[in-house]
Amino acid sequence: MGDIIRIIVAILLPPLGIALEVGLTKHFWINIILTLLGYIPGIVHALHIVIRR
Repeated sequence: MGDIIRIIVAILLPPLGIALEVGLTKHFWINIILTLLGYIPGIVHALHIVIRR
């Protein structure tokens, strides 16, 4: 059940999904930039990180 919640959070708020998964690492900051450039790239990056771990 936890995986589904992480995926939903990654879709709704990509930076939060990354922060919950890996903390405030370089992936978090990359995701902030991607989300600011476009919501979809932020979602794709967040889902990649969440599903990979």
